[in-house]
Amino acid sequence: MQAQNTSPFNPLNRPKNLSDTALMELVQKQTFRYFWEFGHPVSGMARERSNRSYDYGDEVVTTGGTGFGVMAMIVAAERKWVPRDSVSARLLKMVNFLLKAQAYHGIFPHWMDGATGKTIPFSRRDDAADLVESSFLFQGLLCVRQYFTADNPVERELRNRIGWLWEEADFNWHTRGNMDLLYWHWSPNYDWAMNFELRGWNETLITYILAASAPRYPINPRVYHQCWAESSHFKNGKEFYGVKLPLGFDYGGPLFFTHYSFLGLDPNGLKDRYADYWQQNYNHTLINYKHCVANPNHYKGYGENCWGLTAGDTYNGYNAYSPDNDGGTIAPTAALSAFPYTPEYSMKALRHFYDDLGDKIWSEYGFVDGFNESQNWYAKSHLAIDQGPIIVMMENYRTGLLWKLFMSIPDIQNGLKRLGFESKYYKQ
Repeated sequence: MQAQNTSPFNPLNRPKNLSDTALMELVQKQTFRYFWEFGHPVSGMARERSNRSYDYGDEVVTTGGTGFGVMAMIVAAERKWVPRDSVSARLLKMVNFLLKAQAYHGIFPHWMDGATGKTIPFSRRDDAADLVESSFLFQGLLCVRQYFTADNPVERELRNRIGWLWEEADFNWHTRGNMDLLYWHWSPNYDWAMNFELRGWNETLITYILAASAPRYPINPRVYHQCWAESSHFKNGKEFYGVKLPLGFDYGGPLFFTHYSFLGLDPNGLKDRYADYWQQNYNHTLINYKHCVANPNHYKGYGENCWGLTAGDTYNGYNAYSPDNDGGTIAPTAALSAFPYTPEYSMKALRHFYDDLGDKIWSEYGFVDGFNESQNWYAKSHLAIDQGPIIVMMENYRTGLLWKLFMSIPDIQNGLKRLGFESKYYKQ
């Protein structure tokens, strides 16, 4: 399944003595190859992972990972890694595929067959609509629509067709008949049997923002306050490593909570009655960093230049690591996607990963998914949901590109206002 090296980018020679800026550019560009060269040949959608694993089969593409991937493609067009017209043509191919793919009240499954668009079950009962994965996809597609504004046939068609998909997405269906609850999954075969209510704090804030912003089928704002904000792990307020955590699990949980929803959603100045979301994400990241520096479990390699616990591949499978579930595996996506929050600490990690560990963890698609020096284990794999945030969040740190695009969307501003959010992007 590994892609052939027919690339305009330099794959494996690792330039030395790069400036910080040049190194960031190289890492973004090389990581982008995962989506550009390794995308599914028929649909262009992002493959779940680079290695054949867990009996997925070769055709599996991922809805959420594709959402992250299309945001990476915007960065590629803006930075001219590939021509703009090549990017818009690839995106139109993907959108045309999605228009024909299986969907359920306008909501897509977690996995699809990248050649046919048929649903591939994620688990026995998770065989249809996945509201969260679809939210990650729509976050990306709406940024695409906002960026590709040229008056030419391809970009016009791209905007129009994304508009069709967005209008057909029935977020309100997932309230099970206006129950003031929001459910992650629905299936024509199993109905609401998964029974997973979307309660915070976790990576799915973006789902509520989009659900409140949907042009045809939005949720009532009550759902946000009575479901999302009502759980045993929503409010916290305790200190960990001397840092106060406003929301979420003790020690913050895996760092992807601070990434997935915030690829488009700008936390700068974003507040509601529950939290200041910049403070939330910064403090969460700082706790994760301080834990790795303190290294209470005495894992090899940890320190101020080697940190970052989140979900990803590890030596004995896959795990969602955090300070209170620490198995010694560092995931490069954790520190690198934290660039907007902790640029100094993220740059130290980036230099260490590239300059010191590059022989073991640098590859044709950027850094591998994880490594565990205590186990002398270095992944060979890449995952779409870990690759995408590296490119996008590094870009948000450098230029704010995706944040500006997403936050300027009128539907999104309307949804944020409906939920009671303050933002610097609009007057209250």
